[in-house]
Amino acid sequence: MMKFIKLLFRNQLAAVGAVILSIIVFLALITPFLPLQDPGATDLPNKFLPPFTEGHFLGTDHLGRDMLSRLFWGTRMSLWVGFVAAMIAATVGSAIGITSGYFGGRVDNIFMRFVDMLMAFPYILLAMAIVAALGPGLNNALIAVAVVNIPFFARNIRGITVGLAQREFVDAAKLAGMGHTRIILFELLPNVLPVIVIAMSTTIGWMILETAGLSFLGLGSQPPQADLGSMLGDARDDLFTDPHPSVIVGIAIFLIVMSINLLGDGVRDALDPRLRSGALSRPLPSTMVDRGGDIPTPTEDLLAIQNLETQFHVGNRIYRAVNDVTLTVKPGECLGVIGESGSGKSVTALSVMGLVASPPGVITGGAVRYEGNDLIGAPYEKLRQMRGDKVSYIFQDPLSTLHPLYRIGDQLAEAIQSHHPVSNAEARKRAIKLLKDVRIPNAESRIRNYPHEMSGGMRQRVGIAMALANEPEVIIADEPTTALDVTVQAQILALLDDLRRDRGLAIIFITHDFGVVAQLCDRVAVMYAGRIVEQGLTDEVLAHPAHPYTKRLIACVPELGEGRRVLAAIPGLPPIVSDLPPGCAFAPRCDKARPECSQGDIALEGAGSQTVRCLYPEEDIK
Repeated sequence: MMKFIKLLFRNQLAAVGAVILSIIVFLALITPFLPLQDPGATDLPNKFLPPFTEGHFLGTDHLGRDMLSRLFWGTRMSLWVGFVAAMIAATVGSAIGITSGYFGGRVDNIFMRFVDMLMAFPYILLAMAIVAALGPGLNNALIAVAVVNIPFFARNIRGITVGLAQREFVDAAKLAGMGHTRIILFELLPNVLPVIVIAMSTTIGWMILETAGLSFLGLGSQPPQADLGSMLGDARDDLFTDPHPSVIVGIAIFLIVMSINLLGDGVRDALDPRLRSGALSRPLPSTMVDRGGDIPTPTEDLLAIQNLETQFHVGNRIYRAVNDVTLTVKPGECLGVIGESGSGKSVTALSVMGLVASPPGVITGGAVRYEGNDLIGAPYEKLRQMRGDKVSYIFQDPLSTLHPLYRIGDQLAEAIQSHHPVSNAEARKRAIKLLKDVRIPNAESRIRNYPHEMSGGMRQRVGIAMALANEPEVIIADEPTTALDVTVQAQILALLDDLRRDRGLAIIFITHDFGVVAQLCDRVAVMYAGRIVEQGLTDEVLAHPAHPYTKRLIACVPELGEGRRVLAAIPGLPPIVSDLPPGCAFAPRCDKARPECSQGDIALEGAGSQTVRCLYPEEDIK
């Protein structure tokens, strides 16, 4: 519970809503115990007394009734109606949605056609018709508001349940002999409960407004009973001569509904598992920068990553995803970055153009220089102009990076026109040429395809074409062949190699596969636990790996024609970057580790082109 409250209050607007609503609810709860005047007592000689009159802090209404007392009792009534209506709508609607989504078929058709019938009427007209049939009164207005909101819950919960009902855990429950009722209550309901709570938190405010609207029209609470809607209806005839009763009630309705909506947004964020990492607010357009220490001096490289440090601040924990990483690449050169999952490769690549999500990501040190100019902390407009123009990215899964609702040609044209003022015809012409450059056959017709109409290899070629759209100087390829079969992978690698040589591109290629590194890369950097542990010419590193981690990674690569041999594996797991061990992070998994390996920082040292971060390397490179 405390963790939920902490997450909730990280959203400042939600915190404001929670405070305001708590005050309102507290005052409503203690209303019977406050020394207030009788809210129904009339005093016609003292009608429309202004606020701050002695004995009437908020003045009186058209019948001389005390506005403060009526406001407190009316607020209490409106909150009760909104909460009860939301509970009824959520319970009935969710029951219909779960049952319909789970059973499907005829049950689904019957329930959903009933819901469709309710949704066919404008909700306020349907509510008025229900009240007209049942008779005016607050309880009948409550029933009407609950009924017209049942479809909202039924539709949302049914859509989620349809997906859950096909999942393996439901099949497992059926195989275990569980009945339909137990599956719904103990397997499906816990999974949809957060959605129900979120929907309730965002609809209570609507229901208070809807009930107030019915009372305003005389269909809700009847004298002497009052809620905020009926109070507003009583004051409407004197709005221009004596406006303060209308203004007071209007402000009360505004504060209640606004605070509920703000709190509802916070509850939605706090219950969403995708946002619990700390990103409860909209991510910044570029990664947050909080650098300390000296900034490295410029180099003559096209792209230079210098002593880069990128962290994720989640609560009280600091994850050092990238720790003192230095990489450089020149025109026409391909640098391979290799390591296990979680070693910091992708975060390093995303840090180049400030694409690490903030919060929780923060660049805390180093520099990233393009042609000598530091990009860390650069204005967003400068980064936006360079993204896709000077520095482009090719990501691992093109099906998730390409927009599913737009044609391939439109997406390529947009990538061009976002950086260069060209006509639609010229952008289309360039898009066709790009598809031909990446060897997509029938480019003129393929340009009208949607992403799902193409194979994985073709989509990856489109991703490469999009990266090349503005003739960048640097391409960062983040595992672009991992999801492809061996034949298509070879084609993509050959294509990238040809483009690099023809256009003089500088490529940073991130991969898990030393075979890919051997085929494409001039140099290779091996990462572990956010740091470079070995770096050098590809041929040298593959032939004479110096760091024990590099040697064991290479040993894990299967080789054809080697006969039967045991496929090597590295024992243990990579360390958690929020709690890195002292000294060499690989020491707990290394069979050559000695006590001094876990004491103090170990520098990246070497002679010539090959460097290693190890006290006892596999081979002497000095």
